[in-house]
Amino acid sequence: MSRRTTRMLALAAIVAWSTQGAAAHARKATEDDAFASIVSVRQAYASGALTPEGLTQLFLDRIARIDKAGPTINAVLETNPDALAIARKHPKGALGGIPILLKDNIDTGDRMMTSAGSLALTIKPAPRDSEVAARLRKAGAVILGKTNLSEWANMRSNHATSGWTGRGGLTVNPYVLDRNACGSSAGSGAAVAAGLATAAIGSETDGSIICPASMTGLVGIKPTVGLVSRSGIIPISHSQDTAGPMARSVADAAAVLSAIAGSDARDPATVDADKHATDYTRFLDPNALRGKRIGVVRQLAGIEPNADRALEHTIALLKAQGATVVDNVEIPHLKELSEHEIDVLLYEFKHDIAAYLATRPDQPMRTLADLIAFNEREAAKEMPWFGQELFLAAQAKAGLDDPKYIGMRDRNKQLAGPEGIDAALAKDKLDALLAPSWGPAFVNDLVLGDHVVSGDPTVGGVSAPAAIAGYPSITLPVEFAHELPVGVVFFGTKWSEPTLIAIAYGVEQKVKAFRRPTYLPTLPIR
Repeated sequence: MSRRTTRMLALAAIVAWSTQGAAAHARKATEDDAFASIVSVRQAYASGALTPEGLTQLFLDRIARIDKAGPTINAVLETNPDALAIARKHPKGALGGIPILLKDNIDTGDRMMTSAGSLALTIKPAPRDSEVAARLRKAGAVILGKTNLSEWANMRSNHATSGWTGRGGLTVNPYVLDRNACGSSAGSGAAVAAGLATAAIGSETDGSIICPASMTGLVGIKPTVGLVSRSGIIPISHSQDTAGPMARSVADAAAVLSAIAGSDARDPATVDADKHATDYTRFLDPNALRGKRIGVVRQLAGIEPNADRALEHTIALLKAQGATVVDNVEIPHLKELSEHEIDVLLYEFKHDIAAYLATRPDQPMRTLADLIAFNEREAAKEMPWFGQELFLAAQAKAGLDDPKYIGMRDRNKQLAGPEGIDAALAKDKLDALLAPSWGPAFVNDLVLGDHVVSGDPTVGGVSAPAAIAGYPSITLPVEFAHELPVGVVFFGTKWSEPTLIAIAYGVEQKVKAFRRPTYLPTLPIR
């Protein structure tokens, strides 16, 4: 045996001994660990006080006790049967040993299904990892399971209830159980708020990260379209889709975004991602608000009084911390943005879902028409509460070479981005824009669908300008109203994630608004 081989065996023995020793001296994971930050968990691992296996087992136990029994949040569709085996290997990396849940439209090349909540895609698991899943594994994360969502990411019916799927039923809000968790990343939001994972991945076309994060008291980052790969993610729209992190703090969301951002040859939209992707935790400066210029978009306010109070609280805090607040900033063309957004999405969904299904030779669905037929055959399971009129409308659209589609798509991008958000930022030399969230979570109603509080229907939701432009946005909780979290949304120009993270972190250090849920059955009548 060579000396080099002897040294390698000795080193392996030392590593094995130290790992076993740490595990032997580790304490039992507690509820506090379920809500601990990534930095705190990594420190506990390093000291030997906690192990990845111990934390993973804690979350699996909490999912069984809280999600599937007890309060019954119904946020997790399935857990990863290999999660404990992965954790026992003490994976290394920036997210080494951190348990993370993935929305059930994100492929994992393992024993879990990827179905967008539909029974149509539950025959076999996806054949390979999405780029997001692959990057999480490379960073050492433990992929804990898949979360429930709004079926097909809320792209099946205008009368849908957010967080309901034929496969998983209804996810509820952990703060008040008869309230909605919003969508479409309902399960990701509810699970992290309830301490069922350290963080989760959601996806957004328009509002599907920002709304559920807001209504479950989390930080949600909707990245610039093209910063995070969409390969292996069940799509709606290649012009607006993106995955992003949902976490209990800005620091955790920044750490997860750092792991999943970057270029991917399978997604041409990410060609410039490597030029911009970075370690976003570098921008966690508690003094970041000093000197920032932030514009308040009153066009998106005045809709819900609790949300407006959170906005005013945030404005006062920004000023107190040295930021310049420019009030009543107008985004040009805001009312024009919602005119054709759904039409563009319908065109792209018909094309993009077929392209995705081609990557899943394991199942018989090949086109949107196949999915429509499946829903008709399985109507008792898939359509007991709402139909599939959006599927039908998308099926009726022409191809992506239709001049009508091209004109609407290009017009939307121009009005939302260069002539919208960018123009508003440039006019007053602003770093970011600020608006209230949707307000407290609404009551679940499977019969009539979502009751989202909205004002002028021609303006759309607070997520719409950044979503249509493909620009980043971030939401964070600011306070509570009637036991329900309420937050604000910051958004800016393309690739401005560092600025938005810095601003959100500066606000968070003063409000520290995350609160563990107590699973109230309903709001008390006083």
